[in-house]
Amino acid sequence: MPVCLECEAELTPPAQPRISEVFECPECLCGLEIVALEPLLIALAPEIEEDWGE
Repeated sequence: MPVCLECEAELTPPAQPRISEVFECPECLCGLEIVALEPLLIALAPEIEEDWGE
């Protein structure tokens, strides 16, 4: 079972995880990104930069 990288709470990833999918920790609400499926690895999701989408 993966744990949050910020608060170490146990995570329940999406039922059908995909690489680059972003989900929130239910405890601290930080953004987490799935970076690998076998084994399931997560990383902190990148912060949205001010100039994204301009």
